[in-house]
Amino acid sequence: MALSRGINTTLTRIAAATLLWQSLAAATPTPSAVVALERYAVGEVSAPRPGPVQPGLLLIGGGDHDPNAMRWFLERAGHGRIVVLRASMSTDVADEIYWQLGGATAVHTYVFHSRAASTDQEMLQDLALADGIFIAGGDQSRYVNFWKNTPVAAQIDAHVAAGRPLAGTSAGLAILGEYLFSAMTPAVVTTTSALKQPISPDVTIDRDFLHFDVMKGYITDSHFDQRDRLGRSVAFITIAQSMAAPRSAAIEGLGIDEAAALAVLPNGEAQVFSQDPQIGATWVHEVTGTPQRGRPLNTGNVRVTYLGQTSHFNLRTHHAENPREERIIRIVDGHVKLIESPMPSTHKGLTPSPEQQL
Repeated sequence: MALSRGINTTLTRIAAATLLWQSLAAATPTPSAVVALERYAVGEVSAPRPGPVQPGLLLIGGGDHDPNAMRWFLERAGHGRIVVLRASMSTDVADEIYWQLGGATAVHTYVFHSRAASTDQEMLQDLALADGIFIAGGDQSRYVNFWKNTPVAAQIDAHVAAGRPLAGTSAGLAILGEYLFSAMTPAVVTTTSALKQPISPDVTIDRDFLHFDVMKGYITDSHFDQRDRLGRSVAFITIAQSMAAPRSAAIEGLGIDEAAALAVLPNGEAQVFSQDPQIGATWVHEVTGTPQRGRPLNTGNVRVTYLGQTSHFNLRTHHAENPREERIIRIVDGHVKLIESPMPSTHKGLTPSPEQQL
């Protein structure tokens, strides 16, 4: 009898320990996975998806996420199964989606530490079953190095082509255009440095990574107004245009401010999400000029259209209605000059030109 009680007690302890390990496994990567890929999970993957899945891209400028923008993304994912992809940190996005917004039946997070992880079959299967994919911020060079020309990039392309939603913030936004600033060196590329020396080992513009039809001809940038990135966006566009095929459509820029987002439908229609009427998205277009090695950038007139909460923009027709503001600038010897503005300047990095002063 005593032996029986001892065996039962031991079995009970083993069962309890097993349950504890299983509960921790969802939040703790296994030692073998830490080398190339960390995995985190929350929620119930077998739960039925509450709503239908609809297509859409959510371009998020970084910083705090606008809650209404996140709700838009989650609604288009049918409040179902979300997969978060990243190459640093861990579960902050998953915590926001599952615990703060209550917007998904389950959230799986994969943190990549090498290119080898891009062929992990369990992760790829999970990615194939995702109702929505969210690409977190961090360092976009890791995404290019880890995912370009791999099954991960192919699966992201297939996800969007199948009519399922995708969101990207900060570095995750930077990789969504046809062209991208891949940030392949440790240098911080600012408007000043990009305009002073656009042809530089630090100004690394890439292409042929992700392939979304609605994003053809665009290069994106994040933290736009807060980090004064208008000038560097113009520099990026001129480099991208020098890489483009002859007679191809002009390249245009989309800059998204921190705490703002641009929600894009397959037909190109886009709306701004922002809690502040002074922040939103910036459309940089009609850019001319050729970057030259060892010389500061010079361009012709560049049109800058600021999109706000009540603006309507279409990425396919290249038409904006009710913009928050419109300006014409020019890059002169590596400096941003304001040529024309119907309103007083409230944006960074704009120097009145002699034409305006007259």
